[in-house]
Amino acid sequence: MTTVGYARVSSTGQDLGVQLEKLGSCNKIFKEKRSGVDAGRPELKRCLDYLREGDTLLVTKLDRLARSTSDLYRIVSQLAEKGVEFKVLDDSAIDTSSRTGKLVMGILALIAEFENDIRRERQMDGIKKAHERGIRFGRKPLLVFETIQKVKKLRKPVRQCPKSCDTRRYLRRA
Repeated sequence: MTTVGYARVSSTGQDLGVQLEKLGSCNKIFKEKRSGVDAGRPELKRCLDYLREGDTLLVTKLDRLARSTSDLYRIVSQLAEKGVEFKVLDDSAIDTSSRTGKLVMGILALIAEFENDIRRERQMDGIKKAHERGIRFGRKPLLVFETIQKVKKLRKPVRQCPKSCDTRRYLRRA
């Protein structure tokens, strides 16, 4: 029976130190710096492959493992099929070794997803309002209006084709 820890932070600027300290009692710890929304988390895959029947997977917080309810249930179902228990250190009520722990985990996962949806809606509202105020997102254009006008002027044909010819064909030969 091995205790395995999984620690994750969303970006390279964040620090795993606090999670690693809390998971210090684990026999093995898998850690990565990837977004929870990212389905291709290689260390999580290695962690899930490493776990065996009778093992326990520990995370510091529920959102370190998954960001959506469906993703969480997929992972927890996979753990249950292997006979692996799942526990959250910062919330001892989430413990899949008991039916009450399973219930609490499901409720908290739904609340977390609900909060994520609300945040996403607020973000989209903010983006819409910014667009209405004329704020542009993304890279600044490389070509300014004056440069585009110069390019258009330079592209005008220097020679005029005879009235009897097709201008497009004439310009291709020139």
